[in-house]
Amino acid sequence: MTRWLGQRLRPGDTFVDVGANIGYFSLLAAHLVGPSGRVVAIEASPAFHRSVLANARRNACRNVRAVNTAVSDARGALRFTLASSRNLGANSIVPYDGPAESCFEAQALPLTEVLTASEVAGARVIKVDVEGAEGSVVRGMAPLLDQLRPDAEVTVEVTPERMSRLGDSVDELLATMREHGFQAYRQPNDYAPESYPAAIRCANAPLARLRGPVVEECDLVFSRVDADALP
Repeated sequence: MTRWLGQRLRPGDTFVDVGANIGYFSLLAAHLVGPSGRVVAIEASPAFHRSVLANARRNACRNVRAVNTAVSDARGALRFTLASSRNLGANSIVPYDGPAESCFEAQALPLTEVLTASEVAGARVIKVDVEGAEGSVVRGMAPLLDQLRPDAEVTVEVTPERMSRLGDSVDELLATMREHGFQAYRQPNDYAPESYPAAIRCANAPLARLRGPVVEECDLVFSRVDADALP
């Protein structure tokens, strides 16, 4: 994802980070889009939101607008649970019956109520990483899809098992994106931290068109480019 964003984002672009965590991708994007660009870092966790603000200050990223809210398909309160401190990025609204490391409640808004008209119009990449809640996030952003610039792309980490526990499905998400002219491509990611340094050093390779069902956690890129591979 680091390598791919470096290929996609240019000065003056807008990057929307839904599920910003502590702001790694937001800060990366802030440098890529430059002072004339814009980053919207959206994070439900108050603690992580404070980290985004602090990290943006430390890195002199004045083009970041950090928003402390959850994103869904409707307004309402959502309860987040962190199962283990071994993965601080795993705050999720998916029902969990085991011992919890921490819990918090956050108000949710559709993306239509979070972004300004200029942020929608300028968005080159929208990234969604919300630990199982991607179905409701995409439903809520559907009204925006036809307003995006022609070269806009949306990247979503999909988690079929967690989505199903919220009554959502990858098939519905794919159908929503197809209805608005977006084709799906798979972003390689084996989720093994030791593989990341080599992956970052690799030359950019085209992303393969998604063929067949999605049965495991993976990163998808949605583009209006209709081809066997996304360059």
